[in-house]
Amino acid sequence: MTKKAKALAAVEALKKKYPDSFCSLDYKNPLQLLIATRLSAQCTDARVNLVTPELFAKYKTAEDFARTDVADIERIIHSCGFFRAKAKDIKGMCEIIYEKYDSRVPDTLEELTALPGVGRKTANLIMGDVYGMPGAVVADTHLIRITNLLGLVSTKDPKKVELELRKLLPPDESNNFCHRCVFFGREICISGRPKCDICELKTICSHRVKNGQNSE
Repeated sequence: MTKKAKALAAVEALKKKYPDSFCSLDYKNPLQLLIATRLSAQCTDARVNLVTPELFAKYKTAEDFARTDVADIERIIHSCGFFRAKAKDIKGMCEIIYEKYDSRVPDTLEELTALPGVGRKTANLIMGDVYGMPGAVVADTHLIRITNLLGLVSTKDPKKVELELRKLLPPDESNNFCHRCVFFGREICISGRPKCDICELKTICSHRVKNGQNSE
């Protein structure tokens, strides 16, 4: 089976298992998703979702964040870890969005990654989830691990994984596939303790073949 065929099979299998695909971060607008994603670095989505209601109730616009004292952002997001760096980035990105983009979150990879604290993973999430752009690949830890196990990629470098998967995944399915891999990684293909016996992808998993496991 070619990598392209395997990728299509994985897309269909996870679409069947998780017909509804969505980001597990709670948000109501592009700015909120951008900020929540920055908070999620080295922090669980569940913890972020506990913190953001207070943050977003107090600060509703990019201007609000840009004009506030960074210490207050630090106070609210303290439990998310690395709160000083995250608060500095949040204020900094909002200053640029307010002053340069008239409070609209930009929609290109180049503009997004120029914002403080925004990498390719976050930029792809914004482009895919907010602006519905085809071909967005959010190379988070679940996607990287699962696509390596499947044999679709052979690198742990997020940028390389993103670029390789863009060649294999249907552009209109790539963003949803990434979300489904998160669900799958949490429920079935759990790091260190995968449930291979009930895995929907076991017949196409290169890791099982490599280790001589029966794929039937």
